[in-house]
Amino acid sequence: MTTGTPGTDSGILVTVRESPFAVKALLAGVLVNKLGAFLQVFLVLFMTSREFSDVQGGTALGVYGAGSVLGVLLGGTFADRIGPRLTIVHGMTGTAVLLLGVLYVHVYWALLVAVFAVGVISQLYRPAAAVLLAELTPEHRQVMVFALYRLALNLGTTGAPVVGALLLTVSYDVLFWGEALASLAYAGIALLALPRGVSATATPVEGRSGGYAAVLADRRFAAYLVAMLINSAVYVQYLGTLPLAMRDAGLEVFWYGVVVAVNGAVVICFELLMTKVVQRWPMRVVLGVGFTLLGGGLALYALPGGLAVFVIGTLMWSLAEIIEGPTMFAYPAQAGPEHLRGRYLGSAHAMFGVGAALGPVVGVALWVRLGPTSWLVFGAASVLALIPAFYGVRPARAAPSGGN
Repeated sequence: MTTGTPGTDSGILVTVRESPFAVKALLAGVLVNKLGAFLQVFLVLFMTSREFSDVQGGTALGVYGAGSVLGVLLGGTFADRIGPRLTIVHGMTGTAVLLLGVLYVHVYWALLVAVFAVGVISQLYRPAAAVLLAELTPEHRQVMVFALYRLALNLGTTGAPVVGALLLTVSYDVLFWGEALASLAYAGIALLALPRGVSATATPVEGRSGGYAAVLADRRFAAYLVAMLINSAVYVQYLGTLPLAMRDAGLEVFWYGVVVAVNGAVVICFELLMTKVVQRWPMRVVLGVGFTLLGGGLALYALPGGLAVFVIGTLMWSLAEIIEGPTMFAYPAQAGPEHLRGRYLGSAHAMFGVGAALGPVVGVALWVRLGPTSWLVFGAASVLALIPAFYGVRPARAAPSGGN
């Protein structure tokens, strides 16, 4: 797959200017929703404020994560069956209602059920939004549009803890009602601004199989999903293993915060500019450079050198993120048939979520056993993931053929 064609204008400003109103509204809705996404950030603190134990709070967070993985899978199915617009409207409306259930339920098992339900329904929008972006955007601009989508997600994710902390100075009631209103705002934007009716992906195609079984029967795309799983598990080590490594190197927690902030700054400030360059590269080149830089950045952490090594390594894998991220998430929209586009996108988001959930568990276990050598394992895993990645990516404009 080549992500652009010579002579086409797919720069940042022209993509924004010439995108349909529905695309701009969708990106605005995602930003509003993410700015109000407080539950995952403050869930453990909320649970402990209810006099549940730290372990019970951590369990609730894990339950939310499990629900999120199921949610993106269901979101892909709903996007294919009822269309992206209705999927987003129902998902965000349901999120608002269930959030209030979390707030006003006090029995632990019932809280877990409510948290799981919020995790599921709050993520229905992700594959639906990606489907609409792919449908409403010319192919040569899709990588840039997905970069804009990631920018909206990252800005919202960065701002949500700050906004949430301000609301929390009043009460948890205000925090939860604030998230509910943000969800309803996104539902309203979707209802009023997104295309009505059933999209192309939701139109049944006679003689074509459907469902996630059909996605997994596509052996090339299944290999691509394996590559996404490994990539996600390696990438997320900055949340689990990195703080332990910096602590054991004698660095204060403050410096871990600085390193994470460096990554956020690089992604927010430079991803669109980098995408303008790499969107015309062949897909395999993008993945080759990205996966290698990701592995190299983490492997660099194994070297002595203190804070400087951690900063340089972080800059390397942050560069990997802004090179590979938009292209990697844009590809599933083009990898399969139109009537399964939602499921292809849903499976990609779900696999990345599974990697993000498993990565810290595996990473911390390796750190306890191997110490700094574990960084070399992570680096090697990232490079080896190029094998399924290269196999999984089809040549440019090649149509998928059942199971190859």
